[in-house]
Amino acid sequence: MRQFALTALIAAALCACSPSTPESHAPAATPAPASAPAQAMPAPKLAKAAVPAKEIPEGECGDQGKLAPEQRVANTARWTTASEQDNFGFDVYRSDTEKGEFKKLTKDPIVGAGTSDETHKYEYRDDSVDPCREYWYYVEGISTSGTREKFTPTFRAPPKRRAVGSAAPAVTPAVDAPDKT
Repeated sequence: MRQFALTALIAAALCACSPSTPESHAPAATPAPASAPAQAMPAPKLAKAAVPAKEIPEGECGDQGKLAPEQRVANTARWTTASEQDNFGFDVYRSDTEKGEFKKLTKDPIVGAGTSDETHKYEYRDDSVDPCREYWYYVEGISTSGTREKFTPTFRAPPKRRAVGSAAPAVTPAVDAPDKT
């Protein structure tokens, strides 16, 4: 049985890895719906509405390490809790494939609210990405007793760019799920 419950995770999404780029602040595609923790109340159903497909812009691909952090293209994971119980914090994991090996990105956990009946919003900005690749993420919750448990489903962050001179890929329409906070 679970040692802690983050009662009623309202929405967990990479905001489909919303872009944190100098050239675009538009929401990205396919946010992941939240999954309710074992002892939590069921998460509300999130309505999905079609959003027009957006062409992926051309740009530089590869390592962004030589750029200043504020100039890098990034994936930003965002999630919200309605309340928390014995929550120490969160770690964020990333993989190159949905079923691949996930590596922890957070050097130190993102500090949780402990025990609280208030809504809390969290985010993690991953600027170590290749803007031309897709990535997969999930968030892991950590209780004050040290118990770790997968907190969100695995969710996809689509590429933010395509290589200069490459053909535009076929883009599927995105879905947008409202944040029910």
